[in-house]
Amino acid sequence: MSLLVVGLSHRSAPVSVLERASLSADAKVKLVHDTLAAEPAAEAAVLATCNRIELYADVDKFHAGVAELSTLLAQHSGVALEELTPHLYVHYEDRAVHHLFSVACGLDSMVVGEGQILGQIKDALALGQELHTAGRLVNDLFQQALRVGKRAHSETGIDRAGQSLVTFGLEQLAAGAEVPRWAAGKRALVIGAGSMSSLAAATLARVGVAEIAVANRTAERAERLAEILAASGTGVRAWAVPMAAVADQLTRVDLVVSCTGATGLVLTGDDVARAVEGGPVCLLPHPTPAPAADSAAPGARDTAGVVARLALAARTHGRLADAGAARTLTAPPERDGCPLDPQALAADPAPAAEGRSALTGVDASSLELHGTWADQGEATAQRQPRRSARTRTDGSAVRLALLDLAMPRDIDAAAHHVPGVRLVDIESLAEVSADAPMAADVDAVRAIVAAEVAAFGAAQRAAHITPTVVALRAMAAEVVAMEVARLDGRLPDLDERQRAEVTQTVRRVVDKLLHAPTVRVKQLASEPGGAGYAEALRELFDLDPQTVASVSRADAADKNDDSGRAS
Repeated sequence: MSLLVVGLSHRSAPVSVLERASLSADAKVKLVHDTLAAEPAAEAAVLATCNRIELYADVDKFHAGVAELSTLLAQHSGVALEELTPHLYVHYEDRAVHHLFSVACGLDSMVVGEGQILGQIKDALALGQELHTAGRLVNDLFQQALRVGKRAHSETGIDRAGQSLVTFGLEQLAAGAEVPRWAAGKRALVIGAGSMSSLAAATLARVGVAEIAVANRTAERAERLAEILAASGTGVRAWAVPMAAVADQLTRVDLVVSCTGATGLVLTGDDVARAVEGGPVCLLPHPTPAPAADSAAPGARDTAGVVARLALAARTHGRLADAGAARTLTAPPERDGCPLDPQALAADPAPAAEGRSALTGVDASSLELHGTWADQGEATAQRQPRRSARTRTDGSAVRLALLDLAMPRDIDAAAHHVPGVRLVDIESLAEVSADAPMAADVDAVRAIVAAEVAAFGAAQRAAHITPTVVALRAMAAEVVAMEVARLDGRLPDLDERQRAEVTQTVRRVVDKLLHAPTVRVKQLASEPGGAGYAEALRELFDLDPQTVASVSRADAADKNDDSGRAS
């Protein structure tokens, strides 16, 4: 085994470098193809996540392999080699195995113990199998890494050592509050419909957000995710929105989670600033139309007049004029201090442009009371504060919470400086989690990793000598066949029973002579430094290198077929 890994991660490189070095799907394909085309590499796979980029290869020369893999990483990431080199790490043979097993168990993750990396390792293996760049070594390595990761999660409490990146990010947004209490009733926007975004949406539904709008470049995927969320049994209301409407959606949500594969910004600082301009307000809902008020009822004439004026304002400007103040009509119902009776307003996630339907059936006194409350804001006596008005570390109210899990980033870092906004991104998560205490279960996982690395190394070294042993036994069988043929020529009068007895006797002699040496050489080869025994065996018995190579190729082909079926 000559396994080599060259890579960079959140532990070795700043987020700014990781962000620039991130690989698109096409870049991953080209990278593994070019790695396989390089002289030192026989097989390869790439593991690229939001906080790591690693290239694995089976190489025949260490120094040439390091140079070639480093150069390829620089070429395909777009970061100059001289800038990338200080942040690269290199692991070889058993240390490379130890590294991947640690990664699979979540020991090398930004949030210790997170399990999402297992899916990413599985994807890396699937890509290598699909492109036929993963041979026997890479297949064995990645499949065993998946088993080790699952073992660590099932046999230890590593899950308690840290949370998934989504949960950890929400905890940072909650700023010390319990996430379910902080998230309850909030309106969320999830940008993206991939694995991380889907996990984020499911987590939001589980912790109790009231609504989730899903935006994605492929509308069908957004609609599918929304359907799944709506049918999840959590009670969350979910629907899809166009990507073009994301900036507008910011004005009606409390929380945004974004994780797309975009190479540029999805939300700019200006988008965020415009969305929170004017601070937290109690936004009028979008209910389904209610029956028209009875014209004979007291106050009906006044109600109709107010409704007419407000409907005209909403139709013309997309805004409400209530008690002399302009308010954007974009949000579904939210009680928390707003005096409007939620029982009179049916929830409806309609677009803001259709907001005038929300006014039907709302009496003038309630609208005026709402306007007074909105103008007075948090200072209004005997009112509860709006749920989305959270406290920032600098003491100002938080109107919009943003969680950016993308690499490169989806949300402009300038949003950090927008009043009323709390932004948590990969960089800030790295800073917070860098000094997180290790749980006691981490030691148990490390013990598992150490034992699994030793077992994997022994198995690989033993497998390395197997083709030589097979070739030796094939040569011995050929010798037996030749000698039996000679005996037939010299003793033609032997009957079938006699000939079979002689043949069996010769085979038993050969097998007994070879048994002890072959068993012992396998034992020796499985120990560290045992790779030389295969070569010694080939030299001692003058084995044909082509025969050994053909056995190795056949074994590798069988392994690949089994791996493809297993995946």
